[in-house]
Amino acid sequence: MTYFVSDVHLGLQVGDPAAREKAFVSFLDGIDPEKTASLYLLGDIWDFWYEYRYVVPKGYVRVFGALADLMDKGVKLFFFPGNHDIWTYRYFEELGMVKLSQPYVTRIGTKTFCLGHGDGLGPGNYRYKFIKAVFHCRFLQVLFSSLHPWIAFRLGNGWSRRSREGKPISYTFKGADEPLYRYCRDFRKHQAVDFFIFGHYHSRVDMPVGQARLLMLGDWMTAPNWMVFDSEQGSLSAYSR
Repeated sequence: MTYFVSDVHLGLQVGDPAAREKAFVSFLDGIDPEKTASLYLLGDIWDFWYEYRYVVPKGYVRVFGALADLMDKGVKLFFFPGNHDIWTYRYFEELGMVKLSQPYVTRIGTKTFCLGHGDGLGPGNYRYKFIKAVFHCRFLQVLFSSLHPWIAFRLGNGWSRRSREGKPISYTFKGADEPLYRYCRDFRKHQAVDFFIFGHYHSRVDMPVGQARLLMLGDWMTAPNWMVFDSEQGSLSAYSR
């Protein structure tokens, strides 16, 4: 089995954050390492994450414990930085995870997957792409690191909170008119893919892209959800609580 999960947004003060973290730990504990090859974290597992050289965010001990337990039992863990947990440097890799960049193409069983968080892919949305480029600027990251963590986390959490004010949690995916769909359609012109799997949009999607399928995970503020690929059967299934 291969698991995919996205947009848990741990730490976000929406709904019941403690219950959401408990549900995520329960999901991780429910993965059978005897039947599981890998787990892909497709971004925004944390609502805000920033690592200093010697300091990482407090909390999430049970989450990291559950992730470490899976790795100790032989499950490979891969993670993509999302737009909320973009500032991951060495800590996750020191724990044993493998950091990936989108779009990432891999072969699982007999199927080819294109994976990522999904943000910024496709034409248009230049304002978002500019902000994303700013967040990736190493010089600006160094400047941000000069702030005391107390100040940095107030700014980061405040930015996340304000970006959601007055907006619905979930998003209505526009189907074939969506830039991400067009990105997948054009991607298949030069590389064969069976499944595209992304998060970011907080919208559950399952639609054809030619002979492939575009699947998107929902957010955990609405309901815990994940996908599982059975390489023996060649089947991909979505689950929710």
